Amino acid sequence: MQPFTTLDGLVVPLDRANVDTDAIIPKQFMKSIRRTGFGENLFDEWRYLDRGEPGQDCSVRPRNPDFVLNEARYQGASILLTRANFGCGSSREHAPWALHDYGIRVLIAPSFADIFYGNCLKNGMLPIILPDLEVQCLFEQVTVVPGHRLSVDLHTQTITGPDGWVIDFKVDPSRRHCLLNGLDDISLTLERQADIRRYEDSRRTLEPWIFDAS
Repeated sequence: MQPFTTLDGLVVPLDRANVDTDAIIPKQFMKSIRRTGFGENLFDEWRYLDRGEPGQDCSVRPRNPDFVLNEARYQGASILLTRANFGCGSSREHAPWALHDYGIRVLIAPSFADIFYGNCLKNGMLPIILPDLEVQCLFEQVTVVPGHRLSVDLHTQTITGPDGWVIDFKVDPSRRHCLLNGLDDISLTLERQADIRRYEDSRRTLEPWIFDAS
């Protein structure tokens, strides 16, 4: 997993609450566990006017001109601003994979579904929870000012706007440590590799029959 430290990125506003994981990545695309290749089908039913199927050439599909990700001003966005309970529904890890593959690294909302929130952190993305009022203020700024960018610093746990204003946010210390250092669950386990080896060696001495391959 790539570490996350700071990001200066363009913001795309998705003004919808209760966006579930089937909207983020529809079920027909969940036929791979490679973690890549899902970005072109992110929000597929909202981005395109036809029904998407795996293997389609999305470059020739008709796009919905009214969907925010299709607007020219938001192309290349790496920060998604959205509403409450984002990522609800089934616990598919393909949802954060699709967001990450599209280029999203930070998500800002008043709340996230618990499993989705954890999956984002385990895939190198930073979900930030802010009060409704602060989220509303960000929506007003982003929609009024083209090319609105924010600077996010996980070290200081701050968001800085183009005019220099600062918003503080909090992340659980253990999750913050993992994200800053690029540690997924496997990496965390391997940090205790010496302890694990010592334990296994002691079992070979005390209970050798467990390891008898004959």
